[in-house]
Amino acid sequence: MDLKSFVTIVPDYPKEGISFKDITTIMDNGEAYKYATDKIVEFAKEVGTDIIVGPEARGFIIGCPVAYALEVGFAPVRKPGKLPRETIAVEYDLEYGKDKLTIHSDAIKPGQRVLIVDDLLATGGTVGATVELVEKLGGVVAGCAFLIELSYLNGREKLKGYEVRALMSY
Repeated sequence: MDLKSFVTIVPDYPKEGISFKDITTIMDNGEAYKYATDKIVEFAKEVGTDIIVGPEARGFIIGCPVAYALEVGFAPVRKPGKLPRETIAVEYDLEYGKDKLTIHSDAIKPGQRVLIVDDLLATGGTVGATVELVEKLGGVVAGCAFLIELSYLNGREKLKGYEVRALMSY
């Protein structure tokens, strides 16, 4: 299936000069959403996965059906103050400033094989911070899976040494 045919390109969003890749038109097509989910499930099986981790919010949309299909758990990565129990945090660089991500401190057991799932690999900041959170908890990053990779932003460079799968590349 040509998943790119289900991505809607929105020019000048969220600001002028940006060509936004809208994945909601994959999700609102049951066949395309299932196909994309199944492809990530195949990758998860290839690398051996005990649990799925996804950063908010689109990592939830992509990761939860993968976890369900594999019959494994899902651990959310969120902005500070959004998770109700004890968390650990990682600060990471943005283009202009810093941001922070958190995960429950008991979400990953030492030695668990973790597949990180998100909609988009761009500069690698979010996924890099998520990798750091997983490894701080003793998890083993089995791989990282994305619907889309913006290869011109070189995010894959931050994931050297990890298995990476993107279903589409721009």
